[in-house]
Amino acid sequence: MNLHEYQGKEMLASFGVRIQRGIVATTPAEAVAAAKKLTEDTGTGWHVIKAQVHAGGRGKGGGVKLAKNLEQVEEIAGQIIGMNLVTPQTSAEGKKVHQVLIAEDVYYPGDNEPEEYYMSVLLNRATGRNMIMYSTEGGMDIETVAEETPHLIFTEEINPSTGLLPFQARKIAFNLGLSGTAFKEMTKFVASLYKAYVETDSSLFEINPVLKTSDDKIMAVDSKVTLDENALYRHKDLAALRDEREENAVEVEAKAVGLNYVDLDGNVGCMVNGAGLAMATMDLIKQAGGEPANFLDVGGTADAERVEIAFKLILKDPNVKAILVNIFGGIVRCDRVAQGIIDAYKNMGDITVPIIVRLQGTNADIAKELIDNSGLDVQSAIEFQEAADKVQAVLA
Repeated sequence: MNLHEYQGKEMLASFGVRIQRGIVATTPAEAVAAAKKLTEDTGTGWHVIKAQVHAGGRGKGGGVKLAKNLEQVEEIAGQIIGMNLVTPQTSAEGKKVHQVLIAEDVYYPGDNEPEEYYMSVLLNRATGRNMIMYSTEGGMDIETVAEETPHLIFTEEINPSTGLLPFQARKIAFNLGLSGTAFKEMTKFVASLYKAYVETDSSLFEINPVLKTSDDKIMAVDSKVTLDENALYRHKDLAALRDEREENAVEVEAKAVGLNYVDLDGNVGCMVNGAGLAMATMDLIKQAGGEPANFLDVGGTADAERVEIAFKLILKDPNVKAILVNIFGGIVRCDRVAQGIIDAYKNMGDITVPIIVRLQGTNADIAKELIDNSGLDVQSAIEFQEAADKVQAVLA
């Protein structure tokens, strides 16, 4: 589950991480009020207006701008709120901006030049250990840094039996070229950041940039936080931070009825029981010359009601040209699934795309007879290749 920047920062602050302070606003008037409050609390004269959407690269799309007075705060907030923000991490349609973060200006003049670093905490799946990835090249796309200057990316793996040790935090500060006050600040920053990551059961904390201010403070200027949904039952307060407006509407609807659905960009809808079979079915569609339009696991109970809901979800995608139902009848009998498909088809009555149904397992032969004798525009198959051939035929 992704969080907005302001939510991630509030979480970090609760663990002692220094952050760029800000206030969320949903209207230009609220933005001006927020700017005035920040000026009173922090003394900042300029303000940064940041679109709050679940996507990186907001600045490139015009979603992050600097305001030098209250008139500009109101004007810029009015431009950003309500816009469809297109970034390298969104679709061509972009994401609608519902709120902005009015943040303090932390690039103030001082004895030293501000410096930006990159830092993230995530799981190294190859070793099964958490690691801290960091670089002196903050403020840039880390993918670009990795491709062009890989020697500037450092990693520090954490032993799960000991956790982050003090020498590791000092090593990170040293590799970033810090000394004096900034060195001590960075060791505290790293320790607090890692504690926040572990205690919130997160799968990713990414701070880009981490800023060394002109007076050697270390703070998070941005935050990208992804929580592990499998652990949200332990964090009811964090689960309440979900913003469904930022998620795919069909995926949200599917989750509400207990279906595992992921929207994709293809033309063949998939309805399958079991994640492994779903992946194999997507490969099957690719081999047949199509592209999967979704991942949909209906689980072990493919009754008429569940099948009908699944059909409706798939058909919400206007790009779907065919539907492949691929069910292995182990726990659930194939004839029951077949009857569920027939009943769902009749209940809906407005399915205009061809449907290919492959049922294999318990009572598969009975299921095929039910489908073939239903009088509906549904094609049955037994073998994988037979299903692939029928998908290929309807797409031709």
